[in-house]
Amino acid sequence: MQNIIFYGLALILLSISLFKDRAKTKKSLIKAWRSFENILPQMLAMIFGIGLIIAFLSPELISQIIGGSSGWWGVVLAAVLGSVTLIPAFVAFPMAAILLQNGAGYMQLSAFVSTLTMVGVLTVPLEIKFFGRKFTIIRNSTAFLFSFLVALLIGKVMG
Repeated sequence: MQNIIFYGLALILLSISLFKDRAKTKKSLIKAWRSFENILPQMLAMIFGIGLIIAFLSPELISQIIGGSSGWWGVVLAAVLGSVTLIPAFVAFPMAAILLQNGAGYMQLSAFVSTLTMVGVLTVPLEIKFFGRKFTIIRNSTAFLFSFLVALLIGKVMG
């Protein structure tokens, strides 16, 4: 029902926009379509990747590796995986939701998403080029350690 309300509201607002300025509305819709085209390959790759993970790893195995019962070893593993993975945040959150539904733990996923968005092992050479070695190492190390604090807080709140 909520989706119907949102889609209906979007159509009403789009109609108002068309009535007020047809040219601007058309230009906005073209921009929106181009943005969608840019995001689509990453979203499809994410859906494909998650499909493979879920096809090859049972919910029980996901739960063992990064589930709530995996404890701090699962948090460390998730943090390391997040540090070396290069996925945009808008892809990471839906992926985390699917992993959560398939047995992953809150602490582990919070460490994964935190390091995914804040730590960039693959982008270190570029970051060193722009910000210098010392800053890059301090920033990435601090962000990595901060992800454990985030995992602990999420574990206390959700666990």
